Amino acid sequence: MARLLWPILLASAVSLLPFTVFSTFLVPISEDADSGVAAMGGLRGLGGLASLAVGVACAPLIDRVRTDLVTAAGLALLGVSAVLGAAGHFLALAVFCFLVGAATSVLGPALATAAANRFDSAAASGRAATLVTATQSLAAMLAAPLVVAPGLLWGWQGNLLAVAAIALVLAALFLVRGRRAVVAGPSTSDARIGYLASFAALARIPGAVPLLLIALLRTAAFMGYLSYLAAFYDERFALEPGPFAFVWTLSGASFFVGNLITGRLTNRASARIGTERVLQAGLVTAALAMGGFYLTESLPVALLLTAALGGAHAVVAACLIGLLVRRCPDLRGAALGLNAAGMSLGVFAGAALGGAGLAVAGYPGIGVVLGGITLLALILGVLVRRSPAA
Repeated sequence: MARLLWPILLASAVSLLPFTVFSTFLVPISEDADSGVAAMGGLRGLGGLASLAVGVACAPLIDRVRTDLVTAAGLALLGVSAVLGAAGHFLALAVFCFLVGAATSVLGPALATAAANRFDSAAASGRAATLVTATQSLAAMLAAPLVVAPGLLWGWQGNLLAVAAIALVLAALFLVRGRRAVVAGPSTSDARIGYLASFAALARIPGAVPLLLIALLRTAAFMGYLSYLAAFYDERFALEPGPFAFVWTLSGASFFVGNLITGRLTNRASARIGTERVLQAGLVTAALAMGGFYLTESLPVALLLTAALGGAHAVVAACLIGLLVRRCPDLRGAALGLNAAGMSLGVFAGAALGGAGLAVAGYPGIGVVLGGITLLALILGVLVRRSPAA
């Protein structure tokens, strides 16, 4: 499957590189732009807003246009944004953040939809879509160390220009594939469904709305936890940035392994345990681990719970993708597009809610807030399990 989908998997990894370069070299970027780190870091919020707005607006269109052409457009926009960012001016970097957010809001759903549509069976489609998300989680874990070495040779601007070159080459590849597919025959997606009618049709699919809400809540809980992870380890265990890199790698590796294994096991035709049950189990584990994490005074226990949280959220994320792909065969693009938009909203909601909990009751307050969000997702998971699968 990976050999068949390699262009899609490569594009999914490249889509994470612009913001990885931006985050990794935030300090030198701020210095070159004659700006403060806080002001420059805040520009990434523009990307989140663009991702939310463009993701919702374009979600139904992914089912109406060839996914290869959507991918080519997204990669081209990503390449152009990287060139603009390399200019180094504050305004150029603001436009860079906005365009990257807009590009990734359509790239992720389009790539997952394209991977799923390459296969006829629902099980294989689910495995293909979760393979894309697993690749993205692996890229997120490995990208930061990989961009540091080239950056020492040609600086962060060189990194962005290299990303632009790779993105534009891939865009040309997908454009050629898309044109060949148009010549070969019509799209397999149901283009008869109108733009606004796509949202109504999706809402009528059993379990679709609860699944999308779970995606939002799960992301809010996990990203709220990650937003204050370094500060927690520093205050509770006096862990400096160097040793903390191990914690980040542990969390990322747990997420990648959990996502990959769950995607394979739950999307088998002969799976003994239903995906809905696995989804609930992952949410229960995440809620318990979240509550225990902020109460522990033991570093080994904290590391164990960090791994458990990464793995549990990966299980939930993989189940959500698999269920959306299988339950929405004619509206996969719209479902995955709204899923990505909800996750973008969850990133900011989680950081804000976690900060509120920290301000009111310290780290136990974060545990209560984020654990409560996870419990809400669990309640919705019960609704999904009780809804008919067809």
